[in-house]
Amino acid sequence: MSDSDTGERVTPVLDFPSRDGLAVQAVRIDYGPGGSSRVHRHPAGAFGYEIDGSVIGIGGREPALLKARDSLYEPPGALHSVSRRAIAFLMLGDGEYPTVDYA
Repeated sequence: MSDSDTGERVTPVLDFPSRDGLAVQAVRIDYGPGGSSRVHRHPAGAFGYEIDGSVIGIGGREPALLKARDSLYEPPGALHSVSRRAIAFLMLGDGEYPTVDYA
């Protein structure tokens, strides 16, 4: 899946439904040169793993440079202001979408 406005490319890595109505999803997020995410929120908490150096801003804090193999946790509903490349793991309830654009 690709977004031409941001250069974002999302590749599904894992989609594992559970009997209790929850699902674990993992996606790889890549951006073209100069691309970055739109401001958004995740309804569920997200665990991230940096593939290589990237910038991430969460919850109104200043963006930070994370190195390859760094990990992070994003609390449910936290404002995610910028990111550049990662693998994200989310646990979603029935009918929940992994990302909600912030308008």
